[in-house]
Amino acid sequence: MKYAILLGDGMADLPIDELDGKTPLEYARTPNMDKMAADGTIGFVDTIPKNFTPGSDVANLSVLGYDPNLYYTGRGPLEAASMGVRLGPTDVAFRCNLVNLGTDYNVMESFNADHISSEEAEIIISALNKAIRSESFAFYPGVGYRHLMVWTGGSVLIDTTPPHDIVGQEIAKHLPKGVGSEVVRQLMEQSRDVLRDHEINRSRAGSGKKTANSIWLWGQGRAPDIDPMTKKYNIKGGMISAVDLLKGIGIYAGLRIITVQGATGYTDTNYEGKAQKALEFLQDNDFVFIHVEAPDEMGHEGNIKGKIKAIEDFDRKVVGTILDGMTAFEDYRVLVLSDHPTPIIVKTHTSDPSPFAVYSSNRAENMSQGRLFHEKAAQESGIAISPGYILMDKFIINWAQFIEKQRI
Repeated sequence: MKYAILLGDGMADLPIDELDGKTPLEYARTPNMDKMAADGTIGFVDTIPKNFTPGSDVANLSVLGYDPNLYYTGRGPLEAASMGVRLGPTDVAFRCNLVNLGTDYNVMESFNADHISSEEAEIIISALNKAIRSESFAFYPGVGYRHLMVWTGGSVLIDTTPPHDIVGQEIAKHLPKGVGSEVVRQLMEQSRDVLRDHEINRSRAGSGKKTANSIWLWGQGRAPDIDPMTKKYNIKGGMISAVDLLKGIGIYAGLRIITVQGATGYTDTNYEGKAQKALEFLQDNDFVFIHVEAPDEMGHEGNIKGKIKAIEDFDRKVVGTILDGMTAFEDYRVLVLSDHPTPIIVKTHTSDPSPFAVYSSNRAENMSQGRLFHEKAAQESGIAISPGYILMDKFIINWAQFIEKQRI
């Protein structure tokens, strides 16, 4: 049996007036996801447990079959795993965004420094290490605006805020609070002195782009203790993503990280390259997970047209390519889903359930109810999986039994 999971990050949404009360998933042309929902099985999955902040870290742990209540320690250590940064027992890893806080450093103007490139960011992170690094603090370059800071002997008892949740807001009430927070705030302030007149920022300002004039530290945690899902299910699998967070989760899950040239974590990513690499990988392996970040980025930007295009590109170039290619295998199941909603009207994640669809090569494993793939159809299906982490067991171990129960 071959298994493929296709995840459009943040695809789920709320009805939008500009789309005549439809969600982007309803409005977008998605024939391939619609085929999976119509000929397969559609439902809702609840990936965010109560009392958790809705984020891709918690949601994707759930998708891969891990109960966040047991395994989640923070976003930072998951990204550290992807970047090859080994954490000691007293190390605390923080996600380190390069952001723009406006000319007076008091408003979150851009949580991604106007989508600064990885090449520019690496130079900036190097400058921060030269100016601020010590025996206690070190910075590590990641992808685009997403980087890492490790604090040896640091505190996890700090309340931090994801910068994408406060775009356009004053930062004062969102600064780190709690035990050790003064140290984190000081690092953020020190970064501004380093970046104020940095050559990269001079160049960006001259090109009319927002500068990376500060770091923003959040998502801290120590290394989690996670058993590989590959061992649990006795499978060989891989992860395809341009985002360090997903790669880190994949590493902890025992998945091989598959590199795809041109994968960016934005709307210009190499969609088809991801799908083709996945099909090649499945020739000699059992399981592949494709993650596409673009719909989530468009949700954070409040970009309606951009989100619709990202969804349509995901459907045509990823889902369509995978569905065509999977026919080369005798037995297979494909799962497509959104990990969480990123509604245009709020520009951040919410905890609402998200639609999923499963299509199996075995017709007896499909409900075949003729529904389309969007939030309303998922709700009307009457199929709801909660807590979300049990979906993986059903998908891999007992999907046939689950479908049989739905028919009763």
